[in-house]
Amino acid sequence: MGKLELLQTLTGHKGIAWNVSWHPQGQVFASCGEDKMIKLWSKEGQEWTVKTVLVDGHQRTIREVAWSPCGNFLASASFDATTAIWDKKSGQFECNATLEGHENEVKSVAWSPSGQLLATCGRDKSVWVWEVAGEDEYECEAVLNAHNQDVKKVAWHPSLDILASASYDNTVKMYKEDSLDSDWSCIATLQSHESTVWSLAFDKTGERLATCSDDKTVKIWKEYKPDNQEGVIVSDRESVWKCVCTLSGYHTRCVYDITWCHKTGLIATACGDDIIRIFKEADDSDSNAPTFELVCTQLNAHSQDVNCVAWNPAGNEELLSCSDDGEIKIWKFSE
Repeated sequence: MGKLELLQTLTGHKGIAWNVSWHPQGQVFASCGEDKMIKLWSKEGQEWTVKTVLVDGHQRTIREVAWSPCGNFLASASFDATTAIWDKKSGQFECNATLEGHENEVKSVAWSPSGQLLATCGRDKSVWVWEVAGEDEYECEAVLNAHNQDVKKVAWHPSLDILASASYDNTVKMYKEDSLDSDWSCIATLQSHESTVWSLAFDKTGERLATCSDDKTVKIWKEYKPDNQEGVIVSDRESVWKCVCTLSGYHTRCVYDITWCHKTGLIATACGDDIIRIFKEADDSDSNAPTFELVCTQLNAHSQDVNCVAWNPAGNEELLSCSDDGEIKIWKFSE
């Protein structure tokens, strides 16, 4: 069995700490919360400390922050219905663009792997795709209304401009742009969860997706491409996504977040039972019916709901978590 060692506990935000996001190089992270602030943290010696506090970007709770792949931009999604884009071209971080369009709370924001596209989603049931149109300019490429309830999370494929979204309607939707007419459309609906899908994460290949839900399960989905050797029937030349594994009986409450490390293959979950769990794929796992083993259960990881977990992209097995208790914790996993 593995273990999670607590490296440091940070007093993150007044009220709920909603989200933490690693800078692509893994030396800095951003956090956000109910206090309408974004904090940027980095290490001084062995200790993580606040380096910058970004205020005045939003009028209400900031629900999520996301670094661009180049690491020069930070996007923040807020319950004030806007998404702010921050950069430090002037020498210090400033909000230089605000994306408006959602009717109410924006729940999630994510950059495409190229950094040329942004996705946002919200309580108005829509997913928006934005294009970087120039310096501090962002244009709406598409408004996608495939879900019929609040959309909780957006995530991009790690190497292609394929977008996934998770919703209160119990489904995950996939989207891509038609190369002929440049129209974005929903290309797949992933149905198996019995309640709200809160979060999702692609593996490093982008051919598998992990989802977590209010139904207390984690599901692993596999992409079957046209002419796949397994003989799964694919119509319209678009891939079919099938649920190939359900991890049930582990979580006792809603699973709010999931992170899949692209270096180690480990999956971590954030749960309403205040526990962080880590799963590892078995060595003899069959890709069409994979097996994942629970290798670590961190009881009382936080004193309240764990809202977010994030593996350091550097692959050093550092894990960030944050909670309704306002705290941020940095953990180190070892087997």
